Amino acid sequence: MDWRTTDLSDAHPEAETLPMVFRSFGGRSRFQGRVRTLKVLEDNALVRRVLEQEGQGQVLVVDGGGSLKTALLGGNLARLAWERGWAGVVVHGAVRDTAELKEVPIGLLALTATPRKSAKEGKGEVDVPLSLLGARVLPGHYLLADEDGLLLLPAPPSGGQSAG
Repeated sequence: MDWRTTDLSDAHPEAETLPMVFRSFGGRSRFQGRVRTLKVLEDNALVRRVLEQEGQGQVLVVDGGGSLKTALLGGNLARLAWERGWAGVVVHGAVRDTAELKEVPIGLLALTATPRKSAKEGKGEVDVPLSLLGARVLPGHYLLADEDGLLLLPAPPSGGQSAG
């Protein structure tokens, strides 16, 4: 990949940005793709349901309310995301199975890890606008993530849509 969020932020001052308060748990620290969104709280049944769909190089942004009580993604869901063609998953919450996660060649960002599994009730909302860390995250927008942070644009920057 020849892009950097810092350079793109300079070129697109109107872009929404998220600071890198997330830790990288996956096999890739840099990734990009169209955004799908989820809003859940300590329940990952919808995470599974969405990741079972064909990813087509998209990035799933999960607003878990910042809860660190239960993990919203673990090794099984990370492998499923990779097998279905997702470019990455960003979790505003916790993950688990960190040794397994680093073996999956996609971007996986979360606030921290916890061993506790989540509920499986299916509560939450899919493809809704999110407000995370002062930024608006909209379904269909384009997310680029690297070591400096996350950048959100209405469309891919010129130069293509590859998940890199």
